[in-house]
Amino acid sequence: MTLRSGGRARERNQARPADPGAYEDVWQPEYAVESSGRGGRGGNGGGNNGGGSNGWGNERRGIPGFIKFLLFALILGGIVIALLVTILRPVVRNAIVGWASDSPAALGMPFVADLVREDIGDALTKPAAADTTQIPFTVNDGENATAIAARLQKDGFLTDGRAFVFIATEKVLTQKLGAGTFILRKSMTPDQVVEALLNPAPVQYVQIALRTGLRLEQITAKLETLPELTMKAADFYELAKNPPTELLADYPWLSDVLPKGASLEGFLWPANYQVLPDTTADELIRKMLDGFKAAIGERLAVPAARDRDFYEILSLATMVEREAVVDEERPLIAGVFENRLHKVGGIAPVLASDPTVFYGWDTLELAKKPVEEWVGYTFWAVPPKPLKDIVFPPELLGYQTYTKAGLIPGPICTPTLASIDAALAPDTDAKYLYFVAKGDGSNTHAFAKNDKEHQANLVKYGYR
Repeated sequence: MTLRSGGRARERNQARPADPGAYEDVWQPEYAVESSGRGGRGGNGGGNNGGGSNGWGNERRGIPGFIKFLLFALILGGIVIALLVTILRPVVRNAIVGWASDSPAALGMPFVADLVREDIGDALTKPAAADTTQIPFTVNDGENATAIAARLQKDGFLTDGRAFVFIATEKVLTQKLGAGTFILRKSMTPDQVVEALLNPAPVQYVQIALRTGLRLEQITAKLETLPELTMKAADFYELAKNPPTELLADYPWLSDVLPKGASLEGFLWPANYQVLPDTTADELIRKMLDGFKAAIGERLAVPAARDRDFYEILSLATMVEREAVVDEERPLIAGVFENRLHKVGGIAPVLASDPTVFYGWDTLELAKKPVEEWVGYTFWAVPPKPLKDIVFPPELLGYQTYTKAGLIPGPICTPTLASIDAALAPDTDAKYLYFVAKGDGSNTHAFAKNDKEHQANLVKYGYR
């Protein structure tokens, strides 16, 4: 032991340890001991070996944390994506769909097209209705796809007008928009509608030109002259002669005025019909009935003061149609028939109308021929025997107006509006009971109030 004069022993922290081992045991900090102990797993002792062991231990502790971070990020991203796909998808879709509606060009982007396709749904592939009726649709000059789509939806050709824009854009047909009138059906799929308007196949439409004054068999004969039509003229005739219940059910106004078991004679409106070659008999008849209703309008409601139902008015109008040539005389001719029916001047209610007898005669003659031969038949020709001597079977007896009193049982042709108006408001004021064609090229008639005046007219115009 060493003594130092005049001094104190050093502080413990200044004392020099007797040996290294005692120094480490006393002064090694706690964390250093732990580090040394962990280092001992990798190698025995301190110094560089211990430090090396501590360094590897630190790396192994950091790697799991980084992986945890990556896993957390992936899970969080998955949650976000799930939210976008589920909860937020409708919001995103609505925003994109709205944008595409305002800017159809955006449909060129696949993800936009997918969202719009999803939003339109079945309306992109399914027809708007089962109705196969052919309906003209006009595309106006300068009209764009969006405007056309809106009208297609409004008119019932599409349940969602966006389907037109979507398909037209997808097929790169929007540049083919052109003005014109096209034939569509509500039973067409959206794709067929687009093709019909923007990429129509070359179709030769069939023109069916029908004038007024034709009887049902004449219309049928006209159809027989149109080989482009795939329908059979005989099918058209049968459907018009015996309209089925399901057809009448679609036309309540017709069911209200048509007697049970009656044909559609008089109701098949004449016009220039442009149809597709595969037009069916049912489609054409419906077009003609629609045309009749559109033309007749409120005339179906006959004023009570007229004291006749519409079917009687129509029957009288068909007689006027076949007798009159100039419109000015139609009310007078209708007045002659009404005066006779009301026994004005004591005359018998016998109408003695030539066209009604022609109608009955032709009906008997046509029944002897197949429909295909009606094309060569001469309608409304004078029979080869005196009209008053022609005898009709019971079902046609009412058309023998020289011997059978009263109004004919039904129409004999399709009349003009002028003839219908004349039948609704006949001119009976002059009390005319007779008329005869002048035969001077004027297409007018000479009217008489009694038999004496009538006989004079017959002599004057060469009938006696």
